[in-house]
Amino acid sequence: MLARGLRLFLALEVAVYVVLAVYAFDASPADAVLVAVAGVLALRGVLVAVTYALSWPDHSPAARLSLWPALRMVLGEYAAFVVTFVVIFPFADWWMGADRLPGAGRNGLPGGRPPVLLVHGYGCSRASWWWMRRRLQAAGWMVATISLEPVYTSIDDYVEPLARRIDAVLAATGGERLLLVGHSMGGLLGRAYLQRCGEVRVGGLVTLGTPHQGSRLAHLGFGESARQMQPGSTWLRTLAKPTLATRVIYTPHDNLVVPQANLKLPGAAGQEIDALGHLAMLYSPRVAQALLVALEQMRA
Repeated sequence: MLARGLRLFLALEVAVYVVLAVYAFDASPADAVLVAVAGVLALRGVLVAVTYALSWPDHSPAARLSLWPALRMVLGEYAAFVVTFVVIFPFADWWMGADRLPGAGRNGLPGGRPPVLLVHGYGCSRASWWWMRRRLQAAGWMVATISLEPVYTSIDDYVEPLARRIDAVLAATGGERLLLVGHSMGGLLGRAYLQRCGEVRVGGLVTLGTPHQGSRLAHLGFGESARQMQPGSTWLRTLAKPTLATRVIYTPHDNLVVPQANLKLPGAAGQEIDALGHLAMLYSPRVAQALLVALEQMRA
């Protein structure tokens, strides 16, 4: 559903740019195509710039970045935004393919490791994990994903689909427990699942860039899930902290979780990885390495 919607939006956006270029500026068809590409890229650049502008007044007390690291961070977040929402998400089936799980239960789990289930964030899909899934698989982990639909509904509505996916992954792999990894809202969903369903089937939780205490930018979001992620929301106040092994990986320069101090979860082990944006975490070798270390620590 999300992929179809993004393809439609992208097609309409390109059509608008082409029509404007041809009829308003008398551009040739070739020039109109170039204008459309430039328009698509420029709009995403504006959106990323707006997130950094909105996050600046409440920036974390982390050390300020010098000009070049700051510019590199912003450009990296822009590249992640374009790759994710223009290239990968609209054509998710082309990029992702099915999770490689069937038959694993017959031969045991690789290296005695539990399977890992990756849970995406707000307004996204399983395609969020295109790069990270490959890194985990290359390191010998058996990895599953899930797409949560419809987008923008209550986070509580995703708990049952997540529970079914956990059961399916364990049935396919022959495992007894798995490890959950959640990016952004996916980490909150992992906590909501543990609160409702318990820890019998989950051996650990790792969150990446999750707004554990909410984000002020959630006031600009759509749907019930955005309202639940607003700081001080009733939903966040009633969300219990997990008692099992939990690792929190975050960037103190996050441009979507504001203030960045809200990324921390009291009582959970945390790791800062600086000079990264919110989406860029999904494509960062430093985050991948931190995640692999956290998973190894939880495998026992």
